Amino acid sequence: MLKLAPQATTIRIRIGVGENIAIGQGKADLLEAIGRTGSISAAARELEMSYRKAWMLVDEMNQCFCSPVVLASKGGLRGGGAKVTPLGLEALTRFRRIQAKASSAIEQDVRDFRKLLIA
Repeated sequence: MLKLAPQATTIRIRIGVGENIAIGQGKADLLEAIGRTGSISAAARELEMSYRKAWMLVDEMNQCFCSPVVLASKGGLRGGGAKVTPLGLEALTRFRRIQAKASSAIEQDVRDFRKLLIA
């Protein structure tokens, strides 16, 4: 019989545009990290992901929204940087609100469902 270590049950919400994911938990975390650090590379390090992966996620988000959610400037003498745009902040706020509402709405059902899982 399969025995797994106890883990928290997770529900993941993603909002898609066509075949792309405009935003989900990982992209929301990345937006928050970029907001804190002012840098895609620093945000990637904080989240323990490669710069390439972080840049690809930012690029996908920027393509999904009506205007960019992150603006990046190239390095130079003073270095580069990145900024979450007002649209990015609004998208992040709305996504976190959606997550909170969904979590609250299904809280009891998730508790009941956990009882069916391997302990």
